[in-house]
Amino acid sequence: MDMVIVSSVIAVVMGIMVMFVRMRASKKPASARKIILPPFFMSTGALMFLFPEFRVSSIELLEAVIIGGLFSILLIKTSKFEIRGNEIYLKRSKAFVYVLFGLLFLRIALKSYLSSTIDVGQLSGMFFLLAFSMLLPWRIAMYISYKKLYSELHPPKIHAT
Repeated sequence: MDMVIVSSVIAVVMGIMVMFVRMRASKKPASARKIILPPFFMSTGALMFLFPEFRVSSIELLEAVIIGGLFSILLIKTSKFEIRGNEIYLKRSKAFVYVLFGLLFLRIALKSYLSSTIDVGQLSGMFFLLAFSMLLPWRIAMYISYKKLYSELHPPKIHAT
């Protein structure tokens, strides 16, 4: 079976998993740890670049990072927090599901198109960079938003001396 098809099927399965994780996450309070850990976990994937077949050119790196950054804007716009009781929760967003699957479809279409001109290893490297460049700004924005609400719930205590 073609590697592009296999990786596309894996991407769809991961997209569905993300949707379910997101729905479950909205039922539990958010935490700084839950927001900042995914980029750290994903960063281990950069070890792929130790192998020459995954390395990308400077222009491919730039393209992947720019596209990932642009895609992250959609995720940032559809990820909002709210205070319920004395806890911070991720708001459910119907738009998030559409954005997620829209980005997934676009990613698969790009991968199918580019696979005819770019080696599968390099393409994997580019799409890792694209995904990481999408995840990192999104999670940074979520963290900033979370900390803003957290400071509303837990204002700093001023001690008189």
